[in-house]
Amino acid sequence: MGEETPGKRCTGCGRCLPPTAFARDRNRSDGLQVRCRECVAQYSAAHCRRRREAMGSDGLSTRCKTCRAVQGRQGHPKRRYGITEAERDASVDSQGGICCICLSAPAAHVDHCHETGRVRGVLCFSCNAALGQFKDRPDAIRRAAAYVEGIAWKPTLVAPGVYQLPS
Repeated sequence: MGEETPGKRCTGCGRCLPPTAFARDRNRSDGLQVRCRECVAQYSAAHCRRRREAMGSDGLSTRCKTCRAVQGRQGHPKRRYGITEAERDASVDSQGGICCICLSAPAAHVDHCHETGRVRGVLCFSCNAALGQFKDRPDAIRRAAAYVEGIAWKPTLVAPGVYQLPS
């Protein structure tokens, strides 16, 4: 039988290289990636648009951390909800700058329907989080309001596992 050369063939460049030239991949039977580190680096440099935009030729970021954070916050409404900052600000202005649920805190968080994605308005953090905790279910919100108003209700057990709600 012929003597086998130790190493692994890279699917990118086709070279037979020692195992140390490949990064780990626990999902592979041999525990190594299919492309060598050099090919992976070349692929990433050629195909990663964000890396090219954010990095200079020296490998450092082209913008400071503060500027990146500001730009990220400015683009958030468009990326997440499909509205511009101007549309969000117009919604806040139409509400008088306050949350339309509690009528006391400043409106700062875009509220949207999780099923349709439609933007409903701009709320304060607490009211927006409360709607999320109630999973946008009007029946649960109505029962919570009745509970807070002191109209406590309890379901009546009719049969094992069967409850009747008060009318």
